[in-house]
Amino acid sequence: MSKGERNRQRARERIAQQRALEAKLHRRSRWMTIVGVAALVVVVAAGITLAVTRNGGGANAAGGGTPKLKTVPLSTLGTLQPAPAQGQAGPEGVPVPAAAPLASTAGGATGEKVDGISCQPTEQAVFHIHAHLTLFVNGSPRQVPANIGIPGTCLYWLHTHAADGVIHIESPVRRTYTLGDFFDEWGQPLGPRQAGPATGRVIAIYNGQLYEGNPRDIPLNPHAQIQLEVGTPLVAPQTITFPGTL
Repeated sequence: MSKGERNRQRARERIAQQRALEAKLHRRSRWMTIVGVAALVVVVAAGITLAVTRNGGGANAAGGGTPKLKTVPLSTLGTLQPAPAQGQAGPEGVPVPAAAPLASTAGGATGEKVDGISCQPTEQAVFHIHAHLTLFVNGSPRQVPANIGIPGTCLYWLHTHAADGVIHIESPVRRTYTLGDFFDEWGQPLGPRQAGPATGRVIAIYNGQLYEGNPRDIPLNPHAQIQLEVGTPLVAPQTITFPGTL
């Protein structure tokens, strides 16, 4: 082989090496792009999941996420009967209706876990809030009795101390509890056509707005004012002022 041919052979080898190196770099660059896109997708998905969770993407989610409430103006119900005069203030400083209870506590839970809610010897303080429930049947008030969720030897995380409608939520974990959880502890049915022993269309008013949905799903948010009405006539919202102790 002449000197010229050897030079041309070396040149071809160098070109082949450069092309191989360029191909390797191109493959590496394409792989890094794929990895980067995949990582970006994971980050975006995680962000969406976190946003949904923080904005109540699921009822009863750990962390106390609040489900979105679908409410409409009360005007859709037409004319409402004026709310009756409230009863005398009870031991918690909240009026107690001068009426019979909707149902007794005899059929309530006696210590077994209900809807993931335990009954413990002492009150829990990690998550401590209060909501209020008002009841009407055919336009007449009914009491929410005292000692729901207090069978005698323990306290459920949802309970009442007086017949004033104040629901105490005292839980070792932050989560969203619902009116359905409370009625399950009480041992009473609740749905669109029944509340305790009262049957008929159930109207739910939440903080002065008409709630659209199953009343079981109503969240027990801090200082929520919930009114359930079974039958007619329908009564305008009756509200309370939460004392500073609640």
